[in-house]
Amino acid sequence: MKTVDDFNFKNVRALVRVDFNVPLDNQFNITDDTRIRAAIPTLKKVLDDGGSLVIMSHFGRPKNLPEEKFSLKHTVPLLSKLLERPVIFAKDCIGAATKSLADNLKPGQVLLLENVRFHAEETKGAEGFAKELASLGDVYVNDAFGAAHRAHASTTTVAKFFPGKKMFGYLMAHELESIHKLMNQSRKPFTAILGGAKVSGKIAIISNLMDKVDNLIIGGGMAYTFVEALGGKVGSSLVEEDRLGTALQVVADAISKNVKLYIPTDTVIADAFSNDATKKTCDIKAIPDGWMGLDIGPETEKEFARVIESSNTILWNGPMGVFEMENFEHGTKAIADAVVNATKKGAYSLIGGGDSVAAINKYKMTDEVSCVSTGGGAMLEGLEGHVLPGVAAVEEDVEKIAK
Repeated sequence: MKTVDDFNFKNVRALVRVDFNVPLDNQFNITDDTRIRAAIPTLKKVLDDGGSLVIMSHFGRPKNLPEEKFSLKHTVPLLSKLLERPVIFAKDCIGAATKSLADNLKPGQVLLLENVRFHAEETKGAEGFAKELASLGDVYVNDAFGAAHRAHASTTTVAKFFPGKKMFGYLMAHELESIHKLMNQSRKPFTAILGGAKVSGKIAIISNLMDKVDNLIIGGGMAYTFVEALGGKVGSSLVEEDRLGTALQVVADAISKNVKLYIPTDTVIADAFSNDATKKTCDIKAIPDGWMGLDIGPETEKEFARVIESSNTILWNGPMGVFEMENFEHGTKAIADAVVNATKKGAYSLIGGGDSVAAINKYKMTDEVSCVSTGGGAMLEGLEGHVLPGVAAVEEDVEKIAK
């Protein structure tokens, strides 16, 4: 991998694709700045070398282009603070005015472009649009792992205009190395913890992990599909009826490949999908009619923690319950604690997927695990064995990284 460490940016204008797709409140205040902070080391490397920066990113999924709530101008105050210098903001990402701002940048100066998705050509991967973006920089740096699985103009097409002058930022390199380490250099026992709502969204990753893991822990809403497939009664719990056969196939594959499959044995149930609902704990195979499972139970927490804390490699993707509700977050918190404890003992732990990252951030444990991925969809596709378009565009020989 060619990274920013392989290049001296003195008197060079770097066009850097980042992922500043951060959540905002109703007053346009950033509520989670993780992705912006993650890009800072790469941006500072360019500036410390004596180069200038042209930064581009997408922001949300604007339908009526452009929209105030999707303007990247809301990130300027924080970016200026983190880079310790004023940030010039371009009201568009292309056009004569933007080109003039970029051409007149002096070493040490920073220009942030407006949301690339304010142009429909971005998501189409349009070559003409990408060429205009490319004209704004001397070299191209892709540090947007969260968008690496999108074959868009600013993540993929633009790279073709920088032959021999394109590279990865620190964040992108770290994320790719983490996936490679997990899938190719894992120390056993290797435990994968998969949660979240649906089995259907995890089939590809389960399939790709089955030949690599020793333990597969299933939690969250997807667990009830497994329980029903195995003959249990799950009341009004979330179940994908069309995936019952898929769940049974996972069980069969685990047996044939000598993977220990762990499914919850008890669950915290509620009489409504509400934090204020009446709740109780019961056998996960015997949930009464009208009740739904919203978290794993205490016995399951203990069993899952035992497996996790005896592991040397851990992948966690997906919460164990509706952790956004205080009364149904205990299971997810217990898993987070177990992952942290295992990491302290020397295990390598990778946390990925939007909800898992949100959970680890909520419990302020980000610095207590090995790696927290900034790209849920991109990380999952990487773990599924796909070559990511944003990676392939910078370095064609990426099969060994992504698989």
